[in-house]
Amino acid sequence: PATARGGAQEDYQPGEAGVDKDGGAKEGKGTWRHAAFHVATTIATPAAYAPLPFALASLGWPLGVCCLVIGTLVTWCSSLAVASLWQWNGEKHTSYRLLAQSIFGPWGYWYVSFFQQVASVGNNIAIQIAAGSSLKAVYKHYYAADHGAMTLQHFILLFGMLELFLSQLPDIHSLRWVNATCTASTIGFAGTAIGVTIYDGYRIDRNDVGYSLQGSTATKVFRGFNALGTIAFSFGDAMLPEIQSTVREPATTNMYKGVSTAYTLIVVSYWTLAFSGYWAFGSGVQPYILSSLTVPRWAIVMANIFAVVQITGCFQIYCRPTYAHFEERIQAKNMAYRAWLWRLMYTSAYMATITLVAAAMPFFGDFVSVCGAVGFTPLDFVLPALAFLKAGKLPKNLGLRRTVKALCCAVAVLFSAIGVLACIGAIRAIVLDVKTYKFFHDM
Repeated sequence: PATARGGAQEDYQPGEAGVDKDGGAKEGKGTWRHAAFHVATTIATPAAYAPLPFALASLGWPLGVCCLVIGTLVTWCSSLAVASLWQWNGEKHTSYRLLAQSIFGPWGYWYVSFFQQVASVGNNIAIQIAAGSSLKAVYKHYYAADHGAMTLQHFILLFGMLELFLSQLPDIHSLRWVNATCTASTIGFAGTAIGVTIYDGYRIDRNDVGYSLQGSTATKVFRGFNALGTIAFSFGDAMLPEIQSTVREPATTNMYKGVSTAYTLIVVSYWTLAFSGYWAFGSGVQPYILSSLTVPRWAIVMANIFAVVQITGCFQIYCRPTYAHFEERIQAKNMAYRAWLWRLMYTSAYMATITLVAAAMPFFGDFVSVCGAVGFTPLDFVLPALAFLKAGKLPKNLGLRRTVKALCCAVAVLFSAIGVLACIGAIRAIVLDVKTYKFFHDM
C-alpha cells in the first residue's frame, strides 16, 4: 500500500511516500499464491461476473465473444507489463501512482491518482449494490411472506457496517486470509452460478429464447457502448503495484506466476458464465445474472452467499488507495499520534459516502459501465501500453521491437476510443434510470 514509511515531512510532495530508497520500503512477505489470491479477489468479483451475459446480449454473439476474448488477452498482457516495471529504474515503486510518476513525471502521478480514485469509488459503489442485492435475495428466500419489512437499502447499510469494521485492518497483506477465503468463494460463486444457469437453460422452453438485439437503432447502439464499459469493468484491476509491494523477492517473477494463475481461473469461469448465461436466457438476461435464475432455490441462495463473501474482500482492496491518500497526509503533517482515531474518522467518512450513494441510486449495471469506462479503461488498457513504451522495456530485435511498439500504440488508441464510447453509453443509461426511478428505490 502507498503509505509514507520514511517519517513525517512538513510539506507533502507526491511520490515521496512508499518508494524504496536505501531500504526505506518494507519488504513484502507474500508468495505468488498470495498474489494470485489478491489479483483474483480484485478482478473476479460477482459484480464482474454477473453482468457479462447481459453485455453479450447487448452486443450479440459474434461481437460479444470477440470483445470478451480481446479484453481477456489485453488485460493479461497489460498486467504482466505493469509487473515488469516494478523496478524498471532500480527503485521499487509500491503504488501505481508512484510507478506512473517515475515514468511520466508529476502528471503521471496525478493522472493515476484521479483515475484510480474514480475506479476505486465507482467499483465499491457497484459491488456494494451487488452485495445488498444478494443479501436481500437470501432474506426473501427465508422470509418470503415478510413483504417490505427490509428493503435493499437496509442490506446496503448492513454491508457498509461490515466493511467499516474490516477497514480498521492496516494494509492489504493483513487481508491475505480474508482474500484466500474470498478466492474460494469466487470459485464457489462461479461454479454455482454456472451450474444453476445451465440447469435453468435446459428447463426453459428454448423456442421462447431469442438472441436478437432489442430496441430501436439508437437503443441498440447505446446499449452496445454500455456493454463495452461493462466488459472493461469485468477485467478491472487498478491495484497491481500495490499488490506487488506485498510480495517477497523475486517480486516480478512471483507476480508473473500470481497474475497468470489468477487469469487461468478468470478465463475458465468468466467465459463459461458469460456464454452459458447468454445461451440460457438470450436477450432477456438481467444485468445481474442471479436475478434471472429461478430454481433450485437452495443453490441460488448459496450463490448469493458466495457473492457476499467474495465482495467483502474485493471492497477492502479497492478502498485502500483512498485510505492511503489520507494516511500519507496524516504522516506528512506529523499527526501519527492516535492513528487509530484518525483511521476511524476517515474510514467512517468514506463508508458513509459510498453507502449513501449506493442506497440512493442502486443502479448496478449503470455504475458497472461508467466505472469501467472512466476508471478501469485508462488504468488497465491505455496506461500500461504507454508506460511500457515510455520505460523502454522493448525487445532488442528490431523487427520485434517495431511490432511491440505498433501493438502498444494500437491498444492505447483503440481503448481510448472505447472508453469514450462506453462513457457515453453509461451516462445515457444513468440519466434514463434517474428519470424512471426515485432516489432510494427498492430495486
